[in-house]
Amino acid sequence: MREFWVASGHHLTRRADHGGLIATPELIMAYLARPELMPPDDACDAERNLHADLLADPLRPVSKADIAGIADADARENWTFMMAFRDRLVAAPSLEAVYVSLARKGATDLPPIFLSQLCHLILRNALEGCDDPYILRAAELFYRSQKATIHDGALLLADAEVVEAQHHAQHDLHSSPLTAMLQPQAFGEMDVMDDANAWTYWSRSDAHAMVMNLGGNQKARDALCRVIECWIAHLLGVAVKAETVASIEDRDWRWFVGLDSEGTRIGNALWNGDTPGAAAAGRIVALMRLIFDDARFVDERVGTKPVYLILAMDADKMVRLKPQNLVVGLPLASTANVA
Repeated sequence: MREFWVASGHHLTRRADHGGLIATPELIMAYLARPELMPPDDACDAERNLHADLLADPLRPVSKADIAGIADADARENWTFMMAFRDRLVAAPSLEAVYVSLARKGATDLPPIFLSQLCHLILRNALEGCDDPYILRAAELFYRSQKATIHDGALLLADAEVVEAQHHAQHDLHSSPLTAMLQPQAFGEMDVMDDANAWTYWSRSDAHAMVMNLGGNQKARDALCRVIECWIAHLLGVAVKAETVASIEDRDWRWFVGLDSEGTRIGNALWNGDTPGAAAAGRIVALMRLIFDDARFVDERVGTKPVYLILAMDADKMVRLKPQNLVVGLPLASTANVA
């Protein structure tokens, strides 16, 4: 079996009999190694002692007084977030249950990075055994922001963090013409995944350095649909089929889910009978139609009608898919047996 996404930390978790992931002390220790929690050189004794104690026993109780004794305000905030997150992880039956709870109840008391990291871990579990690099690349949209561009008439998506890092590197190299000449141009020289190079994804899945040709490669579009199906089945226990469509032809469409803020805004405009405008329409990255295998799981207001999914880019051509919207936005019947 091929390995991928080692950086997710899935090897630091335990898969339970129910198929979900269980947090372990080793997973908590990995969080303690993050730079936000590593005591800096000027850290006070209280912060150093707390960090050392947790390295020795990652599950030890931490009181409000332990955190209040830390001198630096930013450090106190970081430790408050982390301990609340840790306590959620170890108390829940699975990481999947934590994610569903946070999605439904809101995660306003946690930095967004925690939700993204949970998504990364859960998707790694859900996609265990996947042998299709297109699906794995599409799944990166669920936990990594993407930068969009049009090249030869096709919409390309590249990892936003990688693009920014390469732009900074390119800028720094301007002072040396020879070095700059040897440095590939950012984004334009990144590998666009196709059938000839898709196999290379396995050796660099944690580098996030392959571009997704969402607009010009049907395999990429199909892969995004397969990830959506897998995500819903794994977290909600509901089987669905998704496919990309060019437009909403159904005059009696009943439901949509915006997969990001811009997609939600466009969907609301369409729902209210407004015309979002050419600029807004041009921001749609993917329009999908989703059908439930079993209509008994669907709200009676929707019945057998499809649910439309809208993914869009913002004005800066950033794509920030919010997978939690699929947890809370689908029209599930109140009797559906979901997580």
